[in-house]
Amino acid sequence: MRAHLGDQLVVESPATGVARRDGEIVGLHHDDGTPPYDVRWSDTDQVSLVFPGPDAHVRHMGHSTPPSGHGDPPSAHGAPAAAGTASPAAPAAGASAAGDIGRRVAVERRRRGLSREETAGRARMSPDYLAYLEEHPADPTLATLVRLADALGTTVAALRGGGAGLAPGRGHALLHPRLRDLGPEECRALLSTHGVGRVAVTAPDGRPAVVPVNYEVVDDTIAFRTAPGSVPAAAVGTDVAFEVDHLDEALSQGWSVLAVGPASAVTDPDAARRLTGGAYGEPWAGGEREMWVSIRPARLTGRRISPGP
Repeated sequence: MRAHLGDQLVVESPATGVARRDGEIVGLHHDDGTPPYDVRWSDTDQVSLVFPGPDAHVRHMGHSTPPSGHGDPPSAHGAPAAAGTASPAAPAAGASAAGDIGRRVAVERRRRGLSREETAGRARMSPDYLAYLEEHPADPTLATLVRLADALGTTVAALRGGGAGLAPGRGHALLHPRLRDLGPEECRALLSTHGVGRVAVTAPDGRPAVVPVNYEVVDDTIAFRTAPGSVPAAAVGTDVAFEVDHLDEALSQGWSVLAVGPASAVTDPDAARRLTGGAYGEPWAGGEREMWVSIRPARLTGRRISPGP
């Protein structure tokens, strides 16, 4: 018997062949995936060390073969395992595409500055299983998602991507919100070194426009890449507003920072090369975007909404 983290251990009734108990394998004690296993039982949500007997088999979740390419060995009587006991389980109805949940968990964990060990401790799971979940296709149980959402201060729906196509801020307001102004230093810290912000410009057709852009912060200057003739390029030679924010849907709190100042094109080839070489990634919009625009904030303000006394 061999298993991956995230597989299910199923214990059947010897008389009827019906599953009496099942659980998620959250810990391996051998690199080749052989027993014993740490199993979180679905009926009690408790983890125990299990040495599977002849009435147990592994249901491989999202894997065509067990570790090392080996199938389950013959039973104790030398007969092949029952047909279908080692085949991959079909994804649950409505499950997210393979790997999406793990990627959302990893992003949320890093955003909150948590290590895998800290997150696993909060969620009462094995760090090895959390690493597996973040790096491989998996369909964790609802109980696992509830614990992860609680550990990360978010919701199961958010980890499943249920709100991915919705505008943020649909949650209820805090009962006693506190709105306070942010000082320049805190604004600079929140503006950070890179991310996605919105630049407000007057478009070439004379109409106002607000456009999201990937940006960097270099020496207190905000810089973003675009294409000549595009809407963001209209910022050059004008005073513009640039805004970044973050909303925590689970806690109904967040912050926003607004920078106002003149925008100019980066025309020095060396300066443009340094910006390109130091960029954290390519613009999400894709395409040829070799024109750098810099904004030097003349005014930097911000606000934060948090729970009041």
